[in-house]
Amino acid sequence: MTDVVKPLHNVEHKDVKIKNGFNTDLVKDQHLVPVVAHEFARVANEYPIVFVKNNETGEFQPVAMLGLEPGENLFVKDGKWQGAYLPHALTRYPLVLSKNPENEEQLFVGINESSDLVNKEEGNALFDEKGEETDYLKRRKEGLIAFVEFSQVTAAFTKFLADKELLIPQTLTLEIKGEKRDINGIYLIDEKKLNEMADDEFLELRKRGYLPPIYSFLTSMPQVNRLARLKAEQDA
Repeated sequence: MTDVVKPLHNVEHKDVKIKNGFNTDLVKDQHLVPVVAHEFARVANEYPIVFVKNNETGEFQPVAMLGLEPGENLFVKDGKWQGAYLPHALTRYPLVLSKNPENEEQLFVGINESSDLVNKEEGNALFDEKGEETDYLKRRKEGLIAFVEFSQVTAAFTKFLADKELLIPQTLTLEIKGEKRDINGIYLIDEKKLNEMADDEFLELRKRGYLPPIYSFLTSMPQVNRLARLKAEQDA
């Protein structure tokens, strides 16, 4: 089904409700999902974090690995999410924060009307009888705005790492059911170079608040082995 996103309006959507839950159809074929620095610590408990590079812009972005190859999400099984933590980027739907095509400095809250979570019978109301926003909608909007702010901070963090040449291309080699498998096209933080940084450069990392997400990134890497186990179980 094609996504139908419309600007949220208190008249057009006065009776619309959003059911609790998460539609796994959105990501069942998605092996990477963007993550923001503010959630690295929680993401690292379950998923490996890596960086990917946009070949057109040259910009890097941190992502959580949900699978070992394109089209594979090892955390969706029988239509249900298997992870204990759902990355922030996935909790926004069916609401979205989009740029106004007529004025890109303006943002509007839209709703994906084609989502299975959107209906008029059950769930959380978006507007009350007076057409005013419910507390539920206010919280959801705050979450959308926070994600945009977190994304901007994460972009600055990632650019800093790239400018300091702390991101290096890496091939991960895993053994799945006795068979070696290489994962290419990812970038990791160069722990050796990080440890060799001059004191003033390392102090700058600390002052900027970048050390916690860096350490969370480093602690996430053993989760690659978890993906390998999940892959082996799925293939069994």
